[in-house]
Amino acid sequence: MNLMAIKVIYLNEMMRFWNTLFQSVASPVISTALYFVVFGSAIGSRIENIDGISYGLFIVPGLTMLSVLTQSISNASFGIFFPKFTGTIYELLSAPVSYYETLIGYVGAAATKSLVLATIILLTANLFVDLNIAHPIWMLSFLVLTCVAFSLFGFIIGLWADNFEKLQIIPLLIITPLVFLGGSFYSISMLPPVWQKVTLFNPVLYLVSGFRWSFFEISDVGVGVSLLMVLLFLSICIAIIAWMFKTGYKLKQ
Repeated sequence: MNLMAIKVIYLNEMMRFWNTLFQSVASPVISTALYFVVFGSAIGSRIENIDGISYGLFIVPGLTMLSVLTQSISNASFGIFFPKFTGTIYELLSAPVSYYETLIGYVGAAATKSLVLATIILLTANLFVDLNIAHPIWMLSFLVLTCVAFSLFGFIIGLWADNFEKLQIIPLLIITPLVFLGGSFYSISMLPPVWQKVTLFNPVLYLVSGFRWSFFEISDVGVGVSLLMVLLFLSICIAIIAWMFKTGYKLKQ
């Protein structure tokens, strides 16, 4: 394995993050604060406790997952799309670097950025609510797996996209609605029975549910099922990327 190549790709991507650190940090902090003001205070004061958890505390895992999913996709997709846009991707393809080494470098950097932002969001949330994590190891495991899985998904979008408009279509029109409809800010037990069954087809539900269980030991689906769904999604993304590199899909035109 070419560790030097992985290191160069990783550090190059992280350098872009550090150069825009203020913007990268300010955005999630302000967004988190606004969500707590609107949902936690204004709306939460009118909502009874959910499974014995105050509403302001209940939304922390969903709010964190919302940012992690969108940031993982955004960081990874732009990271690989920009070399395609500028034409420097051909230098990478002609270099003695395998696709999985390229993948580790780009996805590793994107996942690292998302983990940093998730940490900032949790620290910000702790200013508004008394946050206690029941299972820290499970929480970290779900967080890392989610960051990696959706960074892989973002990498696929970056390879597939031909322009900046396509780069934003899936995150804006598919991922964000799925997050909001996946129990991020409510328990699906609050929905009518028919919609509870419909929501089970939303893959984001399993991510949010497993992550919330690690905080409060409450979930809409079993934690084992949630973990299995994350691993399944991660495996599918790896298989798709392997096929794209093997066939040169959207890379060798």
